[in-house]
Amino acid sequence: MQTTGRITLAQFLRDPTGVPDGASGDTAELGALLLEVAATLRDIAAMTTRGALGGPECGLADGGYLGALAQCNVQGETQKKLDLLAHEALVRGLEASGRVAGMASEEAEAPIAVAADPGRRRGRFLLVFDPLDGSSNTDVNISVGSIFSVLRHDEDPAPREPDFLQPGRSQVAAGYAIYGPATMLVLSLGRGTHGFTLDRDTGDFVLTHPALRIPETCGEFAINMSNARFWEPPVQRYVAECQAGRQGERGQDFNMRWIACLVAEVHRILMRGGVFLYPRDSREPRRPGRLRLLYEANPAALLIEQAGGLASTGRQRLQELQPESLHQRVPVILGCAAEVLRLERYHAEHDEGRDRPFASPLFSARSLFGLQPSA
Repeated sequence: MQTTGRITLAQFLRDPTGVPDGASGDTAELGALLLEVAATLRDIAAMTTRGALGGPECGLADGGYLGALAQCNVQGETQKKLDLLAHEALVRGLEASGRVAGMASEEAEAPIAVAADPGRRRGRFLLVFDPLDGSSNTDVNISVGSIFSVLRHDEDPAPREPDFLQPGRSQVAAGYAIYGPATMLVLSLGRGTHGFTLDRDTGDFVLTHPALRIPETCGEFAINMSNARFWEPPVQRYVAECQAGRQGERGQDFNMRWIACLVAEVHRILMRGGVFLYPRDSREPRRPGRLRLLYEANPAALLIEQAGGLASTGRQRLQELQPESLHQRVPVILGCAAEVLRLERYHAEHDEGRDRPFASPLFSARSLFGLQPSA
């Protein structure tokens, strides 16, 4: 595929080398669907750019597009105004296209039915998405994004929840938009991962980062350290080694990052490498993972693996997991292949009883925070 000159998303999607195996019969339909998704993401980008200045046209006066609503989503999380507006924009933008049979969103408890046009076959794709990932960042003007996955639906009846419960390896396409200093759309159709930058003058997404590749080695890791006391020993072991830096077992210094937005974390890894961890923890035994499998973990996994990285729960490849429910949560470890493999090894050694006993330097009996022996 040509990688010089100005290639728009529409031109890229017409190139047969971008078509995944087995999808040639629906090439035009899939390309048209992705262009419609991109157009809606461009609208969401405009809303995030307006921030506190936006909203009168939507009846939002105080605070514009920013701030929270007096309601929670199906996850029990407080909804931000932009959560709901982005959700509505995607549903409205795609339901009339005739190319999707149904949708599922983080902001909706059940699948969203899409009526078939009279005399026309039902759309052959399902779209699952988090309309605004990292929405808690909107009020402080830090990068947020939208992430989505496209699945196949080859049945004539309207899809039900079981039709959405497909493993990540069944994805036809996946992508995300990141709304930062520039708006970018990063996309994979199963033949590499490619980045497009929004040209605000023309409204086109232009190919600027073809065939992204994650470096084989890295010096960055991203994790929420506030949860350290809930982690399993393999993760505590890994993070302690990174923190020990050049003087420790790894013999190199690591930087730690945390943006609280999966899209932004994945984007940084695709641009310059690293590893991201939102591992299993013991805070809520009923919910050992935090990220949603269908519309967060799976699309991120496809994009990362198509760029030469790996994506895992720590014990299993993410894209091999069989979903059990629409909003199922899972542990996620993804990024540089060598680091993900190391973390999988640490989990295996722990499960088999072969790992070294881990003692936290912060909470041991002789530490600053530990109990001291009485005099």
